[in-house]
Amino acid sequence: MLRLRVNGYDMAYIDIGSGETLVCLHGSLGDFRTWSPVLGPLSREHRVIVPSLRGFFPAHWDGAGGGFTIAQHVADVIAFLEALGGPTGGPTGGPTGGPTGGPTGGKANLLGHSRGGHIAFRVAQQRPDLLRRVVLAEPGGDLDETLATEAAAGAPALRAHVAAAAERIAAGDIEGGVAAFVDAINGPGVWRSLPATARQPMRDNARTLLGQVNEQRPAFTRADAESIGVPALFIGGEKTPGTLPSVLRALAAHVPGAKLEIIPRATHSMFEQDPVGFSRAVLDFLASA
Repeated sequence: MLRLRVNGYDMAYIDIGSGETLVCLHGSLGDFRTWSPVLGPLSREHRVIVPSLRGFFPAHWDGAGGGFTIAQHVADVIAFLEALGGPTGGPTGGPTGGPTGGPTGGKANLLGHSRGGHIAFRVAQQRPDLLRRVVLAEPGGDLDETLATEAAAGAPALRAHVAAAAERIAAGDIEGGVAAFVDAINGPGVWRSLPATARQPMRDNARTLLGQVNEQRPAFTRADAESIGVPALFIGGEKTPGTLPSVLRALAAHVPGAKLEIIPRATHSMFEQDPVGFSRAVLDFLASA
């Protein structure tokens, strides 16, 4: 594990493989361990860098205080990418280490899942000059009236799932809160079906849901989608319940030139359920002309 100081915070990350840089952003309840199922296939062709965002493991944040916002995490990722693409390929030799071996002044590919997909979307919106391509795996968020669909209108908003889970976690019911959130996003009974290796990181990050209650996540607008100027791939699970599929398709329909890939028989945890299929979709897109 390495660390890079960005915006006054020591961001932990893993750096594996060689080639074009691919930075992967985890979603709610995740951290750099989240990407373990696909690190092997993705790193055969790319230098894969997987950070843990501010407040997530290995940090042991208690969910109190400010600073846990979408805007802060977007700013942190931008600073991280700027360091990767600096004039010498990234800082080295500092007290907390830093990325090494990257192409001098090169752009990175950015992959984000769920909440990390929302962050990746905002980075692509604000700093397209840092990116070669962006992959958005069911980016989490709500649609505003310019993108709202009939399918999304009748389902609970994502923030409602966060608030319900956070209430249980704040009361001391870590297991119940995390289980409720996972099942709301993926479908009933999914939490019980997960192996221990997948459940423990979510428990470790449970209190980050307290921060998400007031994270100030803006709704996606049609203007937002139309402003994305880097090549984009949207990936979804065929059987993901709730509003996420509607958000995915609405954004993909309005981001210029965007591609859409659906992973058969998968839900929101698509890269854990089908790491081969997910990796193939990502790698094919990154290699395309």
